[in-house]
Amino acid sequence: MPALPPALRKALLQLPQKEKDQLLARLVAQDAVLTEQLAFRLLEGPEALATRRAALRTQVDDPVRGFHQTPNDLLVILRQLQTRLAYHAKITDDAFGEAELNWRLLANVLRHQTASTARLHGPTQPLLQHLAKRTQEALRQTTRLHEDFHLELAETANAVLAALWQSGAAPLARELGLPRIMDG
Repeated sequence: MPALPPALRKALLQLPQKEKDQLLARLVAQDAVLTEQLAFRLLEGPEALATRRAALRTQVDDPVRGFHQTPNDLLVILRQLQTRLAYHAKITDDAFGEAELNWRLLANVLRHQTASTARLHGPTQPLLQHLAKRTQEALRQTTRLHEDFHLELAETANAVLAALWQSGAAPLARELGLPRIMDG
């Protein structure tokens, strides 16, 4: 973002408070993400984090359990859910929630969609590649968290890694250098 020229910055700061407030409100309204971030921070507060996580947990649990016509249908749903999780983290700065929900999503897919993840062949390859890469990303997200969170996520992460290595994605996991268990 470009910096304001010093003369303009000085002139803006000298505006009457009411005018500055109107300008600020107009500028914030132009950025939907900033508007939602401020609404979360100023209106909802940290108490709403649990509610938002619970709503996302429900979204993560439901769609992956059902029957999907093709592995690509499942892949589309996975991508949509992961986009929601990333957006949640962007709005709330909830890095732990994003990591936890990503692990949960991967675990649900590998647990409930064994037919789509059992073999690596043409129709399942994009899905399995996505699962392997998202597992790698979830590991990266987890390592960026405080070590205390690693213990909380270890059980789910290790279940995902074990299921991934037992699925058709095993060659892809080997290619990416994914561990068989998460280092604590």
